[in-house]
Amino acid sequence: MQIYNTLTRQKEPFVPIVEGEVRIYACGPTVYNLIHIGNALPLCVFDTLRRFLIYRGYNVRYVQNFTDIEDKIIKKANEEGVPYDVITARYIDEYWTDAKGLNLMPATVHPRATEVVPEIIEMVERLIEKGFAYVSEGDVYFSTRAFDGYGKLSHQDIGDLEAGARIMVGETKSDPMDFALWKAAKPGEPSWDSPWGKGRPGWHIECSAMNKKFLGTQIDIHCGGQDIIFPHHENEIAQSECCNGVPLANYWMHNGYINVDHVKMSKSLGNFFTVREVAEKYGYDAIRFMLISSHYRSPVNFSQESVRQAKSSLQRIYTCRDNLEYAAATAPINRTDTDGELIALLETFREGFIAGMEDDLNTADALASVFDLVRACNIRVVEARASRAVCEAAAKLLDELTDVLGVTAKRERANETDAAAQKLIDERTRARKEKNWARADEIRKTLGEMGVTIEDTPQGTKIVH
Repeated sequence: MQIYNTLTRQKEPFVPIVEGEVRIYACGPTVYNLIHIGNALPLCVFDTLRRFLIYRGYNVRYVQNFTDIEDKIIKKANEEGVPYDVITARYIDEYWTDAKGLNLMPATVHPRATEVVPEIIEMVERLIEKGFAYVSEGDVYFSTRAFDGYGKLSHQDIGDLEAGARIMVGETKSDPMDFALWKAAKPGEPSWDSPWGKGRPGWHIECSAMNKKFLGTQIDIHCGGQDIIFPHHENEIAQSECCNGVPLANYWMHNGYINVDHVKMSKSLGNFFTVREVAEKYGYDAIRFMLISSHYRSPVNFSQESVRQAKSSLQRIYTCRDNLEYAAATAPINRTDTDGELIALLETFREGFIAGMEDDLNTADALASVFDLVRACNIRVVEARASRAVCEAAAKLLDELTDVLGVTAKRERANETDAAAQKLIDERTRARKEKNWARADEIRKTLGEMGVTIEDTPQGTKIVH
C-alpha cells in the first residue's frame, strides 16, 4: 500500500513498525455540541482506512480521543450554569448516536483527556527537566525554539511562523511562538492539582499523552484534518519527540477541507450543518457515501444536490444486492458452462477495488470498481439468469467490498412491518401459483394499506424500498 505522507509530501510504501500490526491515532471531536459535517469527514475517511487495513489482514489498534476539557466546553457549561462534565457526557452520548448512524467502528480505545491528567503532568515534568519547557506564574509553556525540527510537518520556517504569532492578554510566555502545556486555574474553571498549582492541560499535550499511554512512544499512522496540521499536530510532534526521543509517527495522513456549496463551512456564514440535521432529511448512509466518494485529500463540496446524488448512487447498490438475492433464490442450482468465466470476471472487480484502495486510499477509484461490479451483476448475472453459485458469489463480493467502505449493500429487514409484509407476499405468491387472482389482488391491496409497495420481477416478488 502507498500512503501520502504529509511529513515528506510524497507517497511512500506503507511498512508498519511491527509486521502484521498497525497502530493508528485519530484526533476525535471536542465534545461541546453535535458533530457537524466537517467533523464527520475525518471520522468516515479514517474509519474506512482502518476497515481496509483489517480487510488486508492487519491487526489494527485504533485510538480516537474525546477532548473533554477545553475553552469551548467551559464556555458552554457557564452559559448553561452546569458543571463541564454534564456538557461532555451529553455530547459524548450524542456522538455515539451519530457514530452508529454513520457506521463507524468503535475505536479500540476512546480515551478522554480528563482521564490522562497524571500522564499529562508526567510528560510536562519530563519536558521541563530536559529544558524544553518552563514555568511562568503557574502556566507551563513549551519553548518552540529549543526544538530544531519545529515546522517540519507544516513545512514552514519558524521565522515565517513567528510573523503571525502573538502573546494574548493573560499569557506570560517568553516568546510569542511558545505554546501552553499547562494552564493555571482561573476562577470558576475546572482544575486539577499539579506541581505548578491548580490548573488544567493545554489542548496539544492531551493528544500526546493519550497517544503515548495507549499506543506507545512511536506509532505507524497519525491522522486528522488538514485544518489541524498547524498548530495542533505540529505541536504534538514537538512535545512528543522532545519528551520521548523518537519520531512520533512514521506516516501523517490528513483529509481535505469541506466546503458547503463551494464556500468554506462557517457558523458566521450560516452554512453550518450538523450530521444529525442532514441525516434526518437524507439518512446517515448517504452522508457517509458522499464523504468517501472523492479522494480523501481532495476538498469535499457538500450541497443538497451532492447528498441527493449519494443517496441515488447507494440505491443502485441496494437494488443490485436485492436483485441478486432474489435471483439466487430462483436461479438454476446446476452450474453452467459460463460459471468459471463469470467467477473470474468477479475477481477482476475485487482486484480493481484493492488496487484503488492501496493507492493512497483512493476510495473514488475503489467505488468505480464497485459500480463496474454492479453493472456486471445487473447484465451478466441477474438478466442473464446465471446459476445460483454465480448469484451467490456476486452477492458475497458486493457485500465484501461495500463493507470495507462502511456502506454495506445488504440491508436487513427494516422493521416488523417488512416482516409482516413478507408473510403476506409469500401467501400472495402461493395464490398466484394456484391462479387465485382474487386473493392475490386482495393481498396487494392490504399491502398498500400498510404502506408497502411490491414489485413482481422474473426472480420473484419483492418489497420496493
